[in-house]
Amino acid sequence: MAIRVYLDEVLRARGMTARELCAKVGITEANLSILRSGKAKGVRFGTVNRICYFLDCDVGDILKFDGELEDGDDG
Repeated sequence: MAIRVYLDEVLRARGMTARELCAKVGITEANLSILRSGKAKGVRFGTVNRICYFLDCDVGDILKFDGELEDGDDG
């Protein structure tokens, strides 16, 4: 995956559980788990906005580009 997800690291640094974040953001634990695993094919900007707000972080703290082009991209 060309985009790496560092949500677990930010959660740990903030002392927050995934369950707590789900309740604040308003998403299911299953959907957050898909995002945390890096298997999500997309995420809404509104969801990223809420995650960053409640974790008091920047988008670049939780999502990073690894410099590779992922095979099979639609665009």
